[in-house]
Amino acid sequence: MVAIQTDSLVKRYGTQTAVDNVSITVEDGEIFGFLGTNGAGKSTTMMILTTLLKPTSGSAHVVGYDVVANPKQVRKNIGYVQQDTAVDEFLSGRDNLALQARLSHIPAGIRSARIDDMLAMVDLKERADDATVKYSGGMRKRLDIAGGLLHRPKVLFLDEPTVGLDIQTRQKIWEYIRRVHKEYNMTIFLSTHYMEEADKLCDRIGIIDSGRIRTVDSPSALKSSLGSEVITLQAAGSHKELAESVGTLSGVREISVDAEKITIYAYDGRAVIPRVFEESARLGTTIESISLKQPTLDDVFITYTGHDLRDDEQGYDRKKAYRKARELRA
Repeated sequence: MVAIQTDSLVKRYGTQTAVDNVSITVEDGEIFGFLGTNGAGKSTTMMILTTLLKPTSGSAHVVGYDVVANPKQVRKNIGYVQQDTAVDEFLSGRDNLALQARLSHIPAGIRSARIDDMLAMVDLKERADDATVKYSGGMRKRLDIAGGLLHRPKVLFLDEPTVGLDIQTRQKIWEYIRRVHKEYNMTIFLSTHYMEEADKLCDRIGIIDSGRIRTVDSPSALKSSLGSEVITLQAAGSHKELAESVGTLSGVREISVDAEKITIYAYDGRAVIPRVFEESARLGTTIESISLKQPTLDDVFITYTGHDLRDDEQGYDRKKAYRKARELRA
């Protein structure tokens, strides 16, 4: 069964295209990662899928319902945890969930037990009656996730669930996401710009850049597609001539060049490196450094987008963009 499907999805704000012809399919029970820089179109796509925005063109279905024609049915079947923490600091953890339970129309007779279950799942039962102003950032995010799970949705949307958290807290949140997925066999759609998060959590990953889907596959398949090994080197002077020469060598699958380095994707890096030195000697180019490693998602991202995955690239202001999106809801 297909949990999420989009077909040629487009969202424009005036002359700016935030989502550009996005077509993806997410299977039931899958953890699907949406990987891209800030401003790439991740959150806009998610806002369309959660009925907070209407697309300019194209279509999107969640658990079989059209997000434009049947938004109420979509909302009944999804949970949504946005990047910015949505808890009320003046309420206790339990009271926050009680409010969420009422908003989600959970019957009064099962509310208390459901809240206790969720508090236990995210390890907040002992702090349930404390005001959330006393909670750490990680605890608030766990409470947010519990709120998104209260009505047992078929699909859980997580928008940058660990942004701004330290690595230990981030790993703890990953544990809860895995637990939720295993216990409820829930479809999870997760947007992130953390490579490790996408690699460790997701069954498949869609890389989005400038509003367009560049590739979709499992993390292992994406890394394997680059070749077995990655050679990175820095040379004195211009890289262009050396890169063109190295790109013709047998065993070189692909090559990427920027102002700082040459990245070579090779089937057998150890066999290619001596030939790289031969080419540099022939051209009179000095290699200043060279390394060999297995491909990572960073390498995949660079290959498909032509640039690194950097946080807050080009001064992107997510809160400003979110406010703009809300103002332009149509």
